[in-house]
Amino acid sequence: MTQYPFETAHDLPPCSISVTNELTKTGNWRNSKPVFHKEKCIQCGICWKVCPNACIELGEYPTWNMDYCKGCGVCAEECPKDAIEMVDERVMI
Repeated sequence: MTQYPFETAHDLPPCSISVTNELTKTGNWRNSKPVFHKEKCIQCGICWKVCPNACIELGEYPTWNMDYCKGCGVCAEECPKDAIEMVDERVMI
């Protein structure tokens, strides 16, 4: 298991502070989408901190604004409890 040099997500600097508007929507670039597993989540907020498009909002649990999620998978990669998995959403013809 990866050891992290911080105790909570609030100890981390934000990855980005994105402007979300009609010109910055990147959701249609996506090949994969995040699927959240609430039962695994420890509410650490790391996903929110590392999202390069700032499309994750924190409440009781994180939620994704799919208009801005480009499916990069950074949130899933950095989640210490594997509460996020990336699934292919391409349509095969």
